[in-house]
Amino acid sequence: MGLLSWLVGGNDRELAATRYAGREPASAKAARKRRENYRRNVTKTDRKGQAWEDRDRDRDRRGDRQTDWRR
Repeated sequence: MGLLSWLVGGNDRELAATRYAGREPASAKAARKRRENYRRNVTKTDRKGQAWEDRDRDRDRRGDRQTDWRR
């Protein structure tokens, strides 16, 4: 394959069979990355929510919060 072989064109099937064989397609890689990021964000958000809930319960136990919002 020469330096300017991409100009000739028409060898897509050959490239797929030889040069790119065994590689993950770009669309599959992008979908995998989206799934990984979604899972990571769900975990992070869940941890933040749990921390907020724990702090909220601690405030309730200590009585730091006004129970009547109209005061």
